[in-house]
Amino acid sequence: MEGGVRLRAGVSKQDVREKVWDYLEASGLAAFPRPVHRRIPNFQGSHQACCSVKELDVFNRAREIKVDPDKPLEGVRLAALEARKTLLVPTPRLRTGLFNKIVPPSGATKEILRICATSQGIKEYSVPVGLDGKARVDLVVVGSVAVSEKGWRIGKGEGYADMEYAMMVSMGAVQEDTPVITIVHDCQVVDIAEELLDDHDLTVDYILTPTRTVKTNCKRPKPQGIIWHKARSYEMLEKIPILKSLRYREKQTGKDVTLQDEHSDLANANTPAALNEKAMAENTRPQAAMGSAQVGQHYVESDSLSPRLGGSGMITTVYVGNIPPSVRVSELKCALREFHATPLRLNWQGAQHRAFLDYKDKATAENAVSSLKGLSLGGNTLRVELAKNQRNKGQVEINMLYICQAWIKNLPLGSCVQP
Repeated sequence: MEGGVRLRAGVSKQDVREKVWDYLEASGLAAFPRPVHRRIPNFQGSHQACCSVKELDVFNRAREIKVDPDKPLEGVRLAALEARKTLLVPTPRLRTGLFNKIVPPSGATKEILRICATSQGIKEYSVPVGLDGKARVDLVVVGSVAVSEKGWRIGKGEGYADMEYAMMVSMGAVQEDTPVITIVHDCQVVDIAEELLDDHDLTVDYILTPTRTVKTNCKRPKPQGIIWHKARSYEMLEKIPILKSLRYREKQTGKDVTLQDEHSDLANANTPAALNEKAMAENTRPQAAMGSAQVGQHYVESDSLSPRLGGSGMITTVYVGNIPPSVRVSELKCALREFHATPLRLNWQGAQHRAFLDYKDKATAENAVSSLKGLSLGGNTLRVELAKNQRNKGQVEINMLYICQAWIKNLPLGSCVQP
């Protein structure tokens, strides 16, 4: 844009961001929340730019729309709600899942719909949609810090929009031809060198500004799914629980989900620490012996993942619910090992669609709950939480004695029943 942001040759993505943020602030174009630095910036005229979406055929045809929660996109969220379209908004930093579906109250007025389109409304009028939510997104709307007329986009640098799109691809929620729109001020439309782009970067098909609509005709392919070997580390998986679940699901299909920092780990596979980890994994294989007990009219199948009680802390139990009938205990055990949440004891109650996991103390149990949050098996997102009624430590140790006897003697299922 003439008189707007000017970029010198050889700049980095961060240079582009800083130039745009500085210009919006210095020119008086920045809008609440301020300062716009380190954000998808809001700007004067954002609502006008958002209203242009109603003129696009891709918007009018869409039934289900995913719109980022950024402030400058509020007008698009309102337009989607007013048009009675299904509105999906990513959860902040993907901490509690992938999407929230905005559900306005019955007979909602225009004022209520305006509230639903805000960050506060997203909290008050939404329900979570997990990996098993069968979302089919017809249109994606993302915020940007800068974008070129060719459709090349730069976000705020945290990669969440790119990751959200890649996750939607992996879920089957978007197709190759699902259009992507961004809303920016005219000064944010700049020349971006193609060498700044990477395979995981999301491109856009339409740019809406307060003064014009640009159809980019972008030919650069969008991300085809999560590029696991470029994912930074396990730390990222801890921050995004649903990503852990998706990675586990793709691993089950045979896809290579090796992380960037795992490559170096493989080189150290024969270190004492690695050998110890391997020994622990061997100790928790599915062929560990099993026992069973008839409790009232409930058939309970118990599986010792570890034949020894560890530590002297008070046993703490974790409840796992919403287990589909098709899921076997071996699948849950595999997931527990994958998520580094192996319990002292697993009490499998498949007929009741639940299981109970015993851990050596409350801290270990809480870590397991955090690790397993968002885990999906058999098409269901599991309900994982501390059990309401913690079992007595002594009783658990008695139960474990019988489990361990079965394990030591390698007795068949049902041979070791507590009197």
